[in-house]
Amino acid sequence: MHENPIPSATPSALDSRRPFGRGGLSVGPLGFGAAPIANLGRPVSEADAESAVAAAWDAGIRYFDVAPHYGLGLGEERLGRALAGRPREEFVVSTKVGRLLVPNPEGPQPDTEGFDVVSPLHRRLDYSRDGVLRSVEDSLRRLGLDRLDVVFVHDPDDFSAEALEGAFPALEELRTQGVITSYGAGMNQSRMLADFVRETELDIVMCAGRYSLLEQGALADLLPEAERRGVSVVAAAVFNSGLLARPRPAATATYNYETAPPELLERANRLADVCEAFGVDLPTAALQFPLLQPAIPTVCVGARDATQMARNAALFEVEVPAALWTALQETGLLAG
Repeated sequence: MHENPIPSATPSALDSRRPFGRGGLSVGPLGFGAAPIANLGRPVSEADAESAVAAAWDAGIRYFDVAPHYGLGLGEERLGRALAGRPREEFVVSTKVGRLLVPNPEGPQPDTEGFDVVSPLHRRLDYSRDGVLRSVEDSLRRLGLDRLDVVFVHDPDDFSAEALEGAFPALEELRTQGVITSYGAGMNQSRMLADFVRETELDIVMCAGRYSLLEQGALADLLPEAERRGVSVVAAAVFNSGLLARPRPAATATYNYETAPPELLERANRLADVCEAFGVDLPTAALQFPLLQPAIPTVCVGARDATQMARNAALFEVEVPAALWTALQETGLLAG
């Protein structure tokens, strides 16, 4: 078991930088997730999407994550427009492969996978070499870029063999050609990510939900392996799809995008109790906590407008005392 460290200081300001992978990239402690500006759950106006990215930039954020999956390409298009004209050497963009966007034979249709869009495209799972090459080419076009910083293999849970045989070798080829700087995988589990860290030459992974204030399963597999191999881990979904997003979780709070079970609601409230005793609210602790791990240089959270983005950034202005993490460990609410 890789123990949670007790820090001597709070995380750095948003304009600080830590190494990101092995290709010379660097990121700050907070990254911008573009799923919300791709109409995740409900429509977001073009103006709000642009203002969210602008607010992130003004706060010092220079890492932006997106995927073709987000709004059937809408996320990449909006992020590309919002970043256009900004100095290319100053920001890092990651996108994903595995869900190839192809024409829908039925014509424009409402999306059925969580995004409020109507599109002539639909997703085709494709982890082959040709699928990866086509997906990267399409992403470059939608983003308006001539190179990508990071490409993740997206959710290959049921396609590990295809990813190992097709996607990862294709990404290694693109890295050698200079089309991308780094590559890895993005998943909602840690075990398979740890396997990929051992079995490939990837240098960055995104782990959603499995290392958070609520649960630290990645301590048992991914994080020690990543630290050993020099692989950076992006911590995503650190609010566990809403359960840790408020000072007190609502009775209707979600976990893994479903109604949270009573035992997790009770655990979140216990976490909130300890946080409040130290003058820190639950979202602040949830956002800052993953950065205590040496393998995690950044957390990535979404925002759908400038107000939400500013609220996320403000959570880094709060100084979290080291005694809070100690108290959470002593009460058994943190592993380690």
